[in-house]
Amino acid sequence: MGAIFEPFLYVIGLLVDIYFKIVVVQVVLYWLMHFKVLEPSNKYALKTVEILDKLTLPVYKKIGEKIPPISGFDFSPFILMLALIFVGRLIMRLSALML
Repeated sequence: MGAIFEPFLYVIGLLVDIYFKIVVVQVVLYWLMHFKVLEPSNKYALKTVEILDKLTLPVYKKIGEKIPPISGFDFSPFILMLALIFVGRLIMRLSALML
């Protein structure tokens, strides 16, 4: 029975890992642009940020509804990363239990 769910858990784990990396890249890009390490007018950086925003902003908005920014700082990306780490580890444990 466990062998049936193993590929499913693997794909879910892979998607969680990819989404985690997307969030990390987005946070790093925002910080690089904020501290002027990367020019905000760079068309490639702007296009990348635009694509990453489309992938993450709906989730950030849902998190922001529950936990508003504190002193102007939005914790949504960090909360999302913690949730993704939790889900990823849960999937790893479930797949180990099914072996």
